[in-house]
Amino acid sequence: MKLVGFKTQMKTKTGLIENQKITEINSSMIEAINTLNVDELELLNSYQLQEVEIIAPIVPSKIVCIGLNYTDHAKELDMDLPEEPIIFIKPATAVIGHLNAIIYPRSSTQVDHEAELGIVISKETHNVKSEYAPEYVGGYTVVNDVTARDKQRKDIQWTRAKSFDTFAPLGPWIETEMDPMNQKISLRLNKELKQNSNTKNMIFDVYELIEFISNIMTLNPGDIISTGTPPGVGPMNVGDIVETEVEDVGILKNFLKLQTKKY
Repeated sequence: MKLVGFKTQMKTKTGLIENQKITEINSSMIEAINTLNVDELELLNSYQLQEVEIIAPIVPSKIVCIGLNYTDHAKELDMDLPEEPIIFIKPATAVIGHLNAIIYPRSSTQVDHEAELGIVISKETHNVKSEYAPEYVGGYTVVNDVTARDKQRKDIQWTRAKSFDTFAPLGPWIETEMDPMNQKISLRLNKELKQNSNTKNMIFDVYELIEFISNIMTLNPGDIISTGTPPGVGPMNVGDIVETEVEDVGILKNFLKLQTKKY
C-alpha cells in the first residue's frame, strides 16, 4: 500500500493513496507503516489528490546516506568498488516534500541532483543481521540527495555540502510492499533524462546496508537510509524542475528557487 502525508484545512494527516484519491486513516505514519494488513486501519474521509497539499511522508531523526553504491556509477567515475559502505548523515532540517522548492544557496556555485531509493525504518533497529532486516523495513520512498558540489570538493568531509535546508527532498509517499532489489530508478531535469539505472546495480543491497549501519548506530522508527545514486549526477539551476522516480514508488517532483536572503 502507498501511505501519504498531507495537509488539509491546516491539519496534518496520514492517508492511503490509490488512483489519485486519498483516504485519510486514523493513525500516525509510524503506526501505519507497522500495520501489516490494510483492513486493520480505520478509514476516515476521502479527498482527491489535487484537493490537498502533499507533504514529506515522514520527518526522520536522521537520514543515513550511502556514497558510491552503484556499480555503473563507480564505472562512470573510474573508481574501485568500496569494500564496505561509505556513510554520511543529512539532518532532518533538510527534509522537504513533493512539489516543494529546493533553495539554491547564494554561497554555492554548483548544486547537483542525486536520485536515490530511500528505506523507511519501522522500528528501533540495532545490531540486526541482514537476513532479519526485512522485519525492520516499513517501506520505501524516493530521495533526491541534493549536493552543493563545490562545497563537497572544498571540504574534507561532506556535511556542509549535503546539509543545506531543503537538500533532502523525499516522497511523494511511502510504498510498503515492493521488491527493492529490482526497481528502475531515474531522474529527469526539465523533462530530459539524466539518470537511469536499476537498484539491482547496487554494490550493497538494502538489507546489507541495514546490517552495516545498525551495527554502528541505532536507527529509530521513521529514520531513512538513502541508498546511493546511479550514474548521471549533474548540476541543477534556478528555475529547473527535477523529477526523481523509483518505479514502484512514484515520482518526486521539485523545483529550484534562489535563496532570497544573503548571509
